[in-house]
Amino acid sequence: MLRYTLEKLKNLDRLLICEKEVNPEYELGAVLKYFRNKRPILFNKVKGSRIRVAGGLYGDRDLVYKLLNVTRDNRLFRFMEAIANPKPYKIVSSGPVKENVVTRNIDLPNMFPIPKFQERDSKPFITAGMLVIKDPDTGNFFTSIRRFQVNGGNKLSILIASPKLTNLLLEYEKQKKSLEVAIVLGYDACFLLASQVSSATYGIDKYEIDSALRGEPLELVKCETVDLLVPAYAEIVLEGRVIPGEREVEGPFGELMGYYSNPAPQPIIEITAVLHRNDPIFQVSFPCREEHVTNGLIREVELYNSLRNQVDVVDVNVTEGGGYRFNAFVAINKKNEGDGKAAILAALGSNKDLKQVVVVDSDVDIYDVQDIEWAITTRSQASEDFIIIPKSLGSSLDPSHDLRGVTDKVGIDATKPLRDEKKRFERAIIPGYEKIDIRKYFPNIEI
Repeated sequence: MLRYTLEKLKNLDRLLICEKEVNPEYELGAVLKYFRNKRPILFNKVKGSRIRVAGGLYGDRDLVYKLLNVTRDNRLFRFMEAIANPKPYKIVSSGPVKENVVTRNIDLPNMFPIPKFQERDSKPFITAGMLVIKDPDTGNFFTSIRRFQVNGGNKLSILIASPKLTNLLLEYEKQKKSLEVAIVLGYDACFLLASQVSSATYGIDKYEIDSALRGEPLELVKCETVDLLVPAYAEIVLEGRVIPGEREVEGPFGELMGYYSNPAPQPIIEITAVLHRNDPIFQVSFPCREEHVTNGLIREVELYNSLRNQVDVVDVNVTEGGGYRFNAFVAINKKNEGDGKAAILAALGSNKDLKQVVVVDSDVDIYDVQDIEWAITTRSQASEDFIIIPKSLGSSLDPSHDLRGVTDKVGIDATKPLRDEKKRFERAIIPGYEKIDIRKYFPNIEI
């Protein structure tokens, strides 16, 4: 999984190798942040540890496309196909992740170089950990990225933001039962993308979505101390149980939009076994960008499906600046004068997190913020084309929402009028511009 990804990144000339020793407290995260978490980096020397660290792996949208073997044009349909047609996984007797099995004297801070990223973070955090649980009713496996505060020894705090997971945990606590979990580190882009598909919406086994995405069965092995399956080629797996009724204060923590979360009591996981490969690579993601790129890709699938029932939608972009959840740009083929407004209503109604949406014509590049700004400036008037929906349900990840518990939502119709006899809204073009190869004029230029 991860090792194949690193090899592929090397072949694409996108992997940076850091041979300078870095401190896992602040310094490692600072290096990742310098590249805006978009440049994959393998840190070969981490202070206080013999274990290498990989980060920044899945923070660049275009690079994720390459790792998933999709393109911008076909991605929505490839993802929809995997969700609609999941494929079976494969259980194998053993795998590299079981090269080392530790069940005694587990001390996570001493075993792994777990970073502390930002000044007010309460403790070191595992940020790339993929939580695995099994639905007790269906037997389906569900995966999701969670953050884990490292409390010392074999104890972690887990932030549970998912209603489905919260309800399951509370039900187990009523019965005074421990919820079995596994935390996977060292996975590839297919595994990450599958984890971002909503369990509440689709109820599909995430491992089966992964198998459909990768085009072959995902190979899984049985855990040692819990009744779960985990990827055979993962780097590290932490097995454990959520202790019923036990809580510890978690946070503050530098969150998605660059603000600190509030401290709050959260459930405790007791780690019962550690599986890892020989010479394991510890996976990190600077909070909280990498998984949100793929989360945004799945949100685009859901937004596209919501829009195509109302308008002729061309493409959607859930944007980086909005944390891959709050803002979206939508391109449509406008056929009726009300299509822009209809697209706004469909978009804002598709997900409570979506706060701002801009709708443009298909001649506007929705991946170019300058082109979006141009469309808003020249094709909209605030009194007619800005729609404000006050006091709506939003997300607690937006600190302005937390001030009142509600969010004002905005839609901008930046589409041109259908009747344009004087061609006032026709863009000036240079014939053949799209075919020009600038390297013919400047052979040494980097593009």
